[in-house]
Amino acid sequence: MSILIDKNTRLIVQGITGRDGGFHTAKMKAYGTNIVGGTSPGKGREMVEGIPVFDTVREAVSETDANTSVIFVPAPFAKDAMMEAADAGVKLIICITEGVPTLDVVEAYRYISLKGANLIGPNCPGLISPGKSSVGIMPTAIFKQGGTGVISRSGTLTYEVVYNLTSKGMGQSTAVGVGGDPIVGLYYQELLEMFQNDPETDSIALIGEIGGDAEERAAEFIKEHITKPVAVFIAGQQAPPGKQMGHAGAIISSGKGTAAEKIAAFEAVGVPVAKEPSQIPVLLKSRL
Repeated sequence: MSILIDKNTRLIVQGITGRDGGFHTAKMKAYGTNIVGGTSPGKGREMVEGIPVFDTVREAVSETDANTSVIFVPAPFAKDAMMEAADAGVKLIICITEGVPTLDVVEAYRYISLKGANLIGPNCPGLISPGKSSVGIMPTAIFKQGGTGVISRSGTLTYEVVYNLTSKGMGQSTAVGVGGDPIVGLYYQELLEMFQNDPETDSIALIGEIGGDAEERAAEFIKEHITKPVAVFIAGQQAPPGKQMGHAGAIISSGKGTAAEKIAAFEAVGVPVAKEPSQIPVLLKSRL
């Protein structure tokens, strides 16, 4: 099995006629993702890669029974795009767009939650259930169907960890890039629970980074609720205090959120922490 997306996913692409939307639509379709439509206001009845374009998400959902949406629209319009998808009844919304104002995300996230939907992102690479569906911008060639669930704050580190997993014969059930902004949708605890409940996920790789306390809270959640093997890598171990490192959420504030604190939190609950991404497969195999 997998979590969140699979062969039954019916995807619409918001911003399908744009440069990024069109490019990644072709990539997702080539992988086998079931893309049933796209949206671009004023361009309804056009076709992109043989996929029908609609003026609104509501129209697209009505015509195609779409249940998932991926957003490739400029940052100033991302809030409206997310809220439009939720209002139309889409249950899983993945926002790839970076640079979305934090207050816009707060407002959109609240609305999406009220509608009973889930958000991944913004500023994320999306997710993939290898061999079933790919939604977003992940490089599909490095993925292999298998039993390791992957959760990551970092897009490129996701790819490095997955490459090492695949190279060691460890396929993935689903890999999710949650995004590196201060406010995002589904995060460690929700995804850990999903992987725990997925019968075909046998282990979990978690990639964290400095800033905030999400990893510390994840460690406590693992202690209380997760029985499957987990291995962790924390990025930013050499970051100087008080420096923002890449992601908007990767900043150490008032001495909190350091790599050392996060590593200590995981080790305190018996979760091994890799010194480098290539060690993740070894740590997981030793616990399977």
